[in-house]
Amino acid sequence: MPKGKTFARVGFVLGLAATIVAWIAPAARAETITVTHWGGQFYGVPYAVAMEKGLFKKNGVDVTGILTAAGGGTAVRNTLAGGIPFGEVSLAAAVQAINSGQKLIIIGAGAQTVADQMWVVKKDSALTGIKDLVGKQIAYTAPGSVSNMVILMALKANGMTQQQVKLVPAGDLGANLSAVSSGAVDAGFSDELVYAQNKELVKPLFMVRDTMDPRMMQTVMITTAEYAKAHPDIIKGLIAARREGLAFTLGHPDESADITARAYNNPNVNLFRTHIHELIKENFWSDGRLDYTGMNHMVEGLQITGQIKGDVDWSKYVDISYLPPDLRSSQ
Repeated sequence: MPKGKTFARVGFVLGLAATIVAWIAPAARAETITVTHWGGQFYGVPYAVAMEKGLFKKNGVDVTGILTAAGGGTAVRNTLAGGIPFGEVSLAAAVQAINSGQKLIIIGAGAQTVADQMWVVKKDSALTGIKDLVGKQIAYTAPGSVSNMVILMALKANGMTQQQVKLVPAGDLGANLSAVSSGAVDAGFSDELVYAQNKELVKPLFMVRDTMDPRMMQTVMITTAEYAKAHPDIIKGLIAARREGLAFTLGHPDESADITARAYNNPNVNLFRTHIHELIKENFWSDGRLDYTGMNHMVEGLQITGQIKGDVDWSKYVDISYLPPDLRSSQ
């Protein structure tokens, strides 16, 4: 969920006679942007490709590194503290930050589905589906997290209630895996990549996409209204570079997987290749266009976990003017 981002500053050179003004190209300066779970999850693939291929620099903003965050409010705080206050963060965290009075705006979409998520059980478990979880212990990451929302929504979609199971906040994906493999819980949260690396320990109990509508806006691009107004070209350049990085990923998935593995310092290139092919098949990444149905599905998750009440008036949260004109209509 790294550092560095560079953008040019233009300076004046005044002639001795103070009558001639010459424009000079500025020296590049490292800046930072934030991508939630950079180095662990695959929200960052378009950014990794854009860095490697010089697409940020091409669009006037030379990003040389990425700040990571474990998600939630941490990602929002890192965004605000970065060299450029731009980040791809959880939609839930963005909504809550704006509700708390932070002058942020949502400027584009990121990851738009939870189709790759699943709950797993031990290899020798007799459980075969979500309805077998009645009376069982089910792990997820943390209260208010996407996994917390999704398990409650999946239970509801299958005619079950929270009172019929025991939910256990176990920590990150590794902690969920450990809880399942040790027998501390009956089922735990995972995604396809973690599962692929641990097939000798666990097996899927159910895929989220098979139990509920997986169309859910996980992440969005945010910035501050003040910064965007003062530096519109930088914000537009970041959005354009991410879009081009995604386009390259869709056309060259294996090379993009290799690039991401290097950026994440992960030697499992073949697993990265397999996973990126799966994510492409699931339409994991938005090109920046906002999907209000998927965003409202996330709001439903916030409501079901008690984090907000009522609906969200997106006109008070979103500014689409920094998106390219062809991406300003919703999906």
